[in-house]
Amino acid sequence: MSWIAVALVVLVALLHLYFLVLEMFLWTKPPGLKVFRNTPEKAEITRVLAANQGLYNGFLAAGLLWGLCSGQRDVQLFFLGCVVVAALYGAYSVNKRIFYVQGVPALLAIAAVLWLGGGYPA
Repeated sequence: MSWIAVALVVLVALLHLYFLVLEMFLWTKPPGLKVFRNTPEKAEITRVLAANQGLYNGFLAAGLLWGLCSGQRDVQLFFLGCVVVAALYGAYSVNKRIFYVQGVPALLAIAAVLWLGGGYPA
């Protein structure tokens, strides 16, 4: 098992846990407003939608960590693929920056899991 693959999968999981916190708990607070370039008015109107989105980011993180802890490479690849699809859609529909923040780390993790192996840390 490659520590590089593990580190990249953990990085993607941690990013999605960070998104969960931003979207579920900090959406209307200064850190959330800054990261998402939102106004307080717009943030308040979209607060419930953002919380739902944050919950889905939590599911992605949980799936990635499950794949790592169980040593199931296919589970890791499935959830990393979900992240890439979400990043592509976010880049298309919201802001291209989303692809670089979410998609690129997930693609690097996919490459590492495929070529270096995924699962339990060695």
